[in-house]
Amino acid sequence: MSSQSYVKKNFSLAWPLALNGLLMQSMLMIDTLLVSPLGEIPLAAIGIATTIVAAVLGIQMALANGTQLVLSRAVGAKNQNSLSKALWSGFFINAAVAVLFWIILTIFDRPLIALLTDKINLHQEIADYLNISKYIILFTAVTQVMIALFNGLGKTKIPFKGYLIELPVNAILSYLLIHGYHISEGLSYHGLGVQGAAIGSVIAITIRMVYLGLYMHLEPDFIFSPPKTGSNMLVNMRAHFIEIFPIAANVTILLIGATIYQLLYSQLAINAYVAITLVMPWIRAGTQFIAAWSHSSAITVSQAIGSKKMDDLVKNVDTSIDIAVIISILCAALFGVMSLFMSQIYPNLDETTYQALAIIAPLYIFLPIVRGYNTVHGNILRAVGQTTAVFKINFTGQWLISIPLCAFLILGLDASIFWAFAIQPFEEVVKALPFRQLARKSLKEFNAEKVQKLMYD
Repeated sequence: MSSQSYVKKNFSLAWPLALNGLLMQSMLMIDTLLVSPLGEIPLAAIGIATTIVAAVLGIQMALANGTQLVLSRAVGAKNQNSLSKALWSGFFINAAVAVLFWIILTIFDRPLIALLTDKINLHQEIADYLNISKYIILFTAVTQVMIALFNGLGKTKIPFKGYLIELPVNAILSYLLIHGYHISEGLSYHGLGVQGAAIGSVIAITIRMVYLGLYMHLEPDFIFSPPKTGSNMLVNMRAHFIEIFPIAANVTILLIGATIYQLLYSQLAINAYVAITLVMPWIRAGTQFIAAWSHSSAITVSQAIGSKKMDDLVKNVDTSIDIAVIISILCAALFGVMSLFMSQIYPNLDETTYQALAIIAPLYIFLPIVRGYNTVHGNILRAVGQTTAVFKINFTGQWLISIPLCAFLILGLDASIFWAFAIQPFEEVVKALPFRQLARKSLKEFNAEKVQKLMYD
């Protein structure tokens, strides 16, 4: 595949993936926005509850991303049997994890809520939301693997359309169920508050699951066959789990690490903490485009591995890295422009908060450049089977170096917001060289024997 064809194919995969990510973040925000008129207690309760659900969904998405690599290899090999096995293995693994978390949220919901907040007046509201929203986890176990199948087939627009269906359904239903409606004396309904938000989300994701299921049934490039029983399927599932587990573990430690960073930043002055809180959603949203390009590169590389057409592998990986850096620089430029208009985006803040935003501006402008570089390396390394090595680099860079250093700066030295937030780009710089060296080494040593090892069917 020529570099031009490779880039064109990747962009056709990447733009729906990027919009998918933005829509997913929007869906997580819908319930919070719609509940906000109910007051501080429901709003605080749903904020805590959605954090719990979002953490589980992040782990499920990581598992599905791992399955996506296996499915992409099967697509490249044009092997329907391998594709079917990978799909069923992904379903079983993600469903098992979903059931585990559902049981935890059912049995240990009260202790978990008490651990997260000591405000007794929030406990019942959080429990009411979780009692319904925990079913989202079960539906997501199915939908995320379906999405992985379509992404692996190179048909990323299908899941994107599913989100376009789900988003307005979720917004309209949640609004009506939260606040109720009154058309006439005989046609009115009292809202359910936070429970209404959860019900709306469950109904919306059910509709998306049905949509994806119909498309999967009608998909001409995939023959849906029932799972085979016996030791061969169990061996396949075990190998599948061994490959994708480090990806889920990686996401888990990064999620926990991000939470610890936030807890450490909460020890700063209130204006400094508010400044960091304001820029974090923008950082997450902006890096969606880098992540999408990285995922599309991993899909294309996995398909090439499956087809055993690897003559241009190194050249195409270099192209992916170059374009990821360009996208990252564009993202940094947009953050630079945004930094000039913070007072217009967030009016009526304290002057000290604006000063804090100005102090960390160079850091959050630089952050996407080095993070984008690491993201594309991490995804390509996973595509060539280095999932455990990627986990080790992330764990070492974050948990053994950056988080302890951040804690020392804030708690030990009472450092300013600049040095506290500087740990975020510092962590990425620490990981950049190991990622680069591992990628060069892995691609140099990647041969037919390693391809066969990845094709464990």
